[in-house]
Amino acid sequence: MAQKVLIKGTEAIGEAAIMAGCRHFFGYPITPQNEVAEYISKRMPEVGGCFLQAESELAAINMVYGAAGAGARVMTSSSSPGISLMQEGISYIAASELPCLIVNVMRGGPGLGGIQPSQADYFQATKGGGHGDYRLVVLAPSTIQEMIDLIVEGFDIADQYRNPVMILADGMLGQMMEPVVLEPKKRIERQLPAKDWATTGCDGSRPRNVINSLFMIPEQLEQRNLVLIDKYKRIEQNEVQYQSIDIEGADAVLVAYGTMARIARTVAKKAKELGISVGILRPITLWPFPYDVVAAIGDMPNVKAVFSIEMSAGQMVEDVKLGISGKKPVYFYGRTGGMIPSPNEILDYICDVLEVR
Repeated sequence: MAQKVLIKGTEAIGEAAIMAGCRHFFGYPITPQNEVAEYISKRMPEVGGCFLQAESELAAINMVYGAAGAGARVMTSSSSPGISLMQEGISYIAASELPCLIVNVMRGGPGLGGIQPSQADYFQATKGGGHGDYRLVVLAPSTIQEMIDLIVEGFDIADQYRNPVMILADGMLGQMMEPVVLEPKKRIERQLPAKDWATTGCDGSRPRNVINSLFMIPEQLEQRNLVLIDKYKRIEQNEVQYQSIDIEGADAVLVAYGTMARIARTVAKKAKELGISVGILRPITLWPFPYDVVAAIGDMPNVKAVFSIEMSAGQMVEDVKLGISGKKPVYFYGRTGGMIPSPNEILDYICDVLEVR
């Protein structure tokens, strides 16, 4: 039986990356994810890898670009304002079809905001925070164990589709400690393609590999976009992940991800004591979003209302409304700036909407 160890979320991120075969890390310090870089700076030399603290987030993401172009398993991590600075480079990486892993341990915003946990980077992550028509695969763990597993899987997804993958955590998940098994779960059998596109040097035995995101001829740029669009359609068909809890027969359904999904479980338990049946839908992939599952909830006759519960001013709620397509009323409850909704205040809001006590 595998032994459990008590580990902090940020340190688990680093160890999971090592477990996944990542041997290159480039980043820049920012709270509340500093321990990711601190941990990896100690571990990378032990496994023959490369850790480099860049002079800025802009430099870090472009170092990721270079290492990914050479075929390396590479990652960076940051927190909200730092991810904002990386957006141009992320757009370049997506356009160049390069695999990498990006971890965002979200903090309150906008601007410099504060260092408390938040979910206000949902739009930035899922709608493409940089310029152009591109997508990231966005994975949202709700426990430290799941974060470890999704980081390992995230590297494989990145390699399979030649696309950046983002782990969207938050300051609470990064700073808490939980017992975990530091062994990857059985990995999904993926056909990982050879990186024969990588710029690893050319001795004349093959054509030179060129990695580029600049296309001055409109027809060529459109063709690149069509290739990307086709890839994103395949990801939407194959990579949706979610967890549903007690949705069948529920009076109301809470849609929540990450830390808020943990709080939603307590809400559902308290609601049951009041005779209210509350189900939970937890998106694990924020992109691709489980629209079909949300649409199915809209067709359930017993469901009176759907609630999007977030640590933001209301972002995921837009995707929930798209999935429901007007079939059920959709309500939003959230707190901002690093404030965390309590189960009781959420339950009070649900009771007010359903007009029950």
